Amino acid sequence: MVIGLLEIELHLPEARSLKDKRQPLRSIMERVRQDHNVSVAEVAHHDEWQRAGIAVVGVNTERASMERTLDRIVRVMEETPGVVCGGEQRQWL
Repeated sequence: MVIGLLEIELHLPEARSLKDKRQPLRSIMERVRQDHNVSVAEVAHHDEWQRAGIAVVGVNTERASMERTLDRIVRVMEETPGVVCGGEQRQWL
């Protein structure tokens, strides 16, 4: 069994308030949950308008399969209009 943890920093340059930030984040997180069967949470920068730290955790039987899933999740976030990915970190448990 492999547990993959992806932490990703997002920048939302169009957000002018926390309310502006929440809508695209909720949309991204819900889409990732539904499409990839993983757990997703905002874990950093809660009070900053244009920054978000997102953590994604998934479980699989093979590391290669989990890596492909995390790659697809990063791609979803990178392709989301109005969101810029600042960096990512992966951990394996």
